[in-house]
Amino acid sequence: MKIYNTLSRKKEVFKPIEEGKIKMYVCGPTVYDFMHIGNARPLVVFDTFRRFAKFRGYDVKYVVNFTDVDDKIIKKSIEEGITTKEVTDRYIGQYMADAKDLNLDEEDTIHPRATEVMDDIIAFIDGLVKKGVAYVSDGDVYFDVSKKADYGKLSRRNLDDLMHGASNRLDNDDVGRKKNPADFTLWKKTKIEGEVAWDSPWGAGRPGWHIECSTMNKKFLGETIDIHAGGEDLEFPHHENEIAQSEALNEVKFANYWMHNGMIQVNGTKMSKSLGNFFTLDDIKKEYDLMTIRFWLLTTSYRQPINFTREIIEQAQNSLNRLNNAAFKLEEDLARASDRPMDENEEKLLANLDAAEANFIRVMEDDLNTADAITVLFDLAKFINTNISSASSKAFIEKTKALYDSLYDVLGLVAKKKSLDIDEDFILAKIEERAAAKKAKDFVKADAIRDELLEMGISLKDTRDGVKWEIS
Repeated sequence: MKIYNTLSRKKEVFKPIEEGKIKMYVCGPTVYDFMHIGNARPLVVFDTFRRFAKFRGYDVKYVVNFTDVDDKIIKKSIEEGITTKEVTDRYIGQYMADAKDLNLDEEDTIHPRATEVMDDIIAFIDGLVKKGVAYVSDGDVYFDVSKKADYGKLSRRNLDDLMHGASNRLDNDDVGRKKNPADFTLWKKTKIEGEVAWDSPWGAGRPGWHIECSTMNKKFLGETIDIHAGGEDLEFPHHENEIAQSEALNEVKFANYWMHNGMIQVNGTKMSKSLGNFFTLDDIKKEYDLMTIRFWLLTTSYRQPINFTREIIEQAQNSLNRLNNAAFKLEEDLARASDRPMDENEEKLLANLDAAEANFIRVMEDDLNTADAITVLFDLAKFINTNISSASSKAFIEKTKALYDSLYDVLGLVAKKKSLDIDEDFILAKIEERAAAKKAKDFVKADAIRDELLEMGISLKDTRDGVKWEIS
């Protein structure tokens, strides 16, 4: 399996620390609001990577954190007159609902909260201070980037340039408090009365963002992990700072592979609240099933930007419907199939299934090429529509269905039938009425019945196995 490693800027053959096991950390959301579609991309992409790794026999220990202490969380709690925990509990609950709709594998996901590891965070910072790579300044604690000779190695940024750039962006609160303009905060002292805070050797306060992830990485996965992943917007400064503080304290490599997904654009423009093109998952699922969003997110290489438009999502929905229909066909044909042994032709066709599985594995092992993996599924769907019917043997259909379901599951897709508040007996009666009209050569009436059903959201398809109906 090959992974594009942001640290080396090239594809590398994946070699786990421990044979057959993967320790993987994905930066999760700051839980102060509904998740937006940009949050969904890394969650879907790396959940798919985890699914494929498990499919290939790896035991994956998978961590997605919740940042549950942050300026935005505190601001919202003050505005609403509730505790920060009430804010974060609400949006973690919403996350779980969205995760279910995106079919994220939550059963095997560890979800630590920053507030639950505060003693570990304080001990981590204290260790950095004692090593002389962090310093206390009037109750705040900063990491001294000048003490890390390779600072900037992930983002390929020069420390002198970073120092110069940071000096032009210093907040008034930081002037005279930092030794170097690029030094970053490990601990923030309490500045507002009533602000959530924890006692520490440096006074009451709370942790900086970067130290939270380093601490949770170490606590749940160890000092060196196989893969650290997240959006490319986190590469600097968040992931760069994680590397600096983790390697300074532990004196070992922090992560062997870094995976970063590209950003989402809306109508070809970067998504942002200021531009008014910002969509939450809660907004989107009023119009679309989040399974469609998952499918769309996998149609493009995870490292490339992906464009969100209504037209593109409609196309994704139609494409997913085609794949789902192949899954439904397998179920229907299997229910009517014969228990006879596979015939000679079916035995020969099994080679196509072996080739499809091999192609799927080949493209997915090439840096998680989900776009080509979806092409394999479309080829399989065509194979199903061409070679399988209710006249096929049950054994042949079962083998085909087992493969199709397995590959579907690796991509985290679920074939969902749309629901419609129409009695099925009514639809079947209309189909019989149409058939009688066609038999009587009353094609005007037959077409009128078809159009009537279509207006109700039911489309008819004449097949060799009879008339099929589906929700359009």
